[in-house]
Amino acid sequence: MSRQDQKPKNSQHYFTVWRWHFYSGIFIAPFLIILACTALGMLLMSNTTGRDYDRLTITPQTTVQMSVSTQAKAALESTPDSALIKYIAPREPDTVALFQVRSDSQDNMVAIDPYTADIVKSIPTKSNLYHTFDAIHGDLLLGTVGDYIQETTAALTILMILTGWYLWWQKRKSVKAMLVPDEGTSLKQKRSFFRTIHATLGSWISIVLLFFCISGMAWAGIWGGKMVQAWSQFPAGKWGVAPVPTSINPDDPHAGMDMSEAAPHVHGSDSTPTHGSVLNTGSSKEVPWVLELTPMPISGTTKGKDGIAPNLPINIDTVDKYAREIGFTGRYHMNVPQDSTSVWTLSQDSMSYDMHSPTADRTVHIDRYSGKVLADIRYDDYNAFGKFMAAGIALHMGTLGWWSILANVLFCLAVIGICISGYVMWWQRRPNTQEVIGLNPPARGIKRSIPTWLAIILIVVAIIFPTAIIAIIVIALLDFLVISRFSVLEKLLK
Repeated sequence: MSRQDQKPKNSQHYFTVWRWHFYSGIFIAPFLIILACTALGMLLMSNTTGRDYDRLTITPQTTVQMSVSTQAKAALESTPDSALIKYIAPREPDTVALFQVRSDSQDNMVAIDPYTADIVKSIPTKSNLYHTFDAIHGDLLLGTVGDYIQETTAALTILMILTGWYLWWQKRKSVKAMLVPDEGTSLKQKRSFFRTIHATLGSWISIVLLFFCISGMAWAGIWGGKMVQAWSQFPAGKWGVAPVPTSINPDDPHAGMDMSEAAPHVHGSDSTPTHGSVLNTGSSKEVPWVLELTPMPISGTTKGKDGIAPNLPINIDTVDKYAREIGFTGRYHMNVPQDSTSVWTLSQDSMSYDMHSPTADRTVHIDRYSGKVLADIRYDDYNAFGKFMAAGIALHMGTLGWWSILANVLFCLAVIGICISGYVMWWQRRPNTQEVIGLNPPARGIKRSIPTWLAIILIVVAIIFPTAIIAIIVIALLDFLVISRFSVLEKLLK
């Protein structure tokens, strides 16, 4: 093929890629702006008041804190006929302790002064501004439909990144020129100025954006929950979940803990409680990703080792003391057993804002009757993808320290800038004539052909990310079949 013949074909490919980049951007830019804005909101709230007002400060009047059970009693008295669900230890010596208490009609998070057991603040669980941002960020307040929309947005963002690389490479021809505008780049013309901002910013943050899309989608309902997460869950066999575990008869069972009422645990059954179903609160993700679908161990078996001394009662005070003895420092979570077979769970991880480093993640399960440790799961026990997700979520949420908070803020602002500059370029490219209305996509009236590499990418993205299939099919049908057959659509979209 001659160079003269090759150039028109390359131009056709360029225009096709540009058009797909445009359609993807038109759809996902509003959602990317929403994601960036809500992420900024969560960064602000988590580092000022805290996710659940855990950063509220108090002025200690003494150096000795009240027992955890005394603090818990004060929290329970704030909500009549309630039960204790969770205790979150103070982050610092001058910050509050948190207690989640639940009754038939209320579910509250109560902030307690650990030195006086006075109530500092009480709010409905997951009701503050952080959780509003989190809910919008996760599913746009639309439930499953919103989750699918966000998953589709992330999948199409990957497609947009790849097509963006191609388009900017065709203009610049070197990585350095893609990242740093040279002297030949004209910034005097408005459209050239915004295109340079759009493409240069996009080149700089594209790898991070690609990483955020993959780590974010690992939480999503289809690619995450049905595919990747299901393949990567932590093996529950570590604590020997036998189909019908052997029960023990404690010498002095606590009231309301009759083992005759214990339901047999069947590994893999649909009714098996998982870490996510037991330890997460609502839609909030509080359990390490690799553990979320893993079945919980149960109390009342002959399993376990070491643990709380047999001569000690097993209550919130002795469990807290044991947590400190085995290395939990500062803020950590203690989930209280809620039925005859559930366990005490101690956890500390970066995604719950307990500490900075994801490599310090730790989850410990304790039998509520024997006090034995049923499982002690640490970062080193995670599989490869579980480690990737633990580190990825820490980067995604900006929990690695002030440098990661600043990096996330700059990243979010860059995403907003890219989206806005894309819309500005689209508006500036519109013809002046009043006869042209509608979206006015690029390459209007120009012959186009889809390059093989783009077709392969579309197929791969559709296979790996199922929610993208519908969006890709819709774009393909619109661009190649539907628009040209209907004059109204042709006028609006061509």
